[in-house]
Amino acid sequence: MKYIIAIVKPHKLDEVREALAGIGIQGVTVTEVKGHGRQGGHTEFYRGAEYAVSFVPKVKIEIAVDSTLAPRVIETIRKSGETGQIGDGKIFVLPLEQAVRIRTGESGNDAL
Repeated sequence: MKYIIAIVKPHKLDEVREALAGIGIQGVTVTEVKGHGRQGGHTEFYRGAEYAVSFVPKVKIEIAVDSTLAPRVIETIRKSGETGQIGDGKIFVLPLEQAVRIRTGESGNDAL
């Protein structure tokens, strides 16, 4: 099993979610987060004054999938989350040792 964490621009969330549903992914966790990568934030103007925004709003999507589905999920997120601009985000893939469904006690891939 793999645990996939994707950081994307907030306005791309619905597109990513719909694309994942299109390949059969149902369970996702979404969190609103802030951060910055290489760009280190950006500057904005408010009432004529320029100020630095150190942390950019993003959305973190977390998905647990069978290892065989991981490459397809990664590519789906990459394509649907891409804008071609700086700050599109990142995808992290981690090994997932165990998953347990609390209601039934199912474990492993059956819990996904």
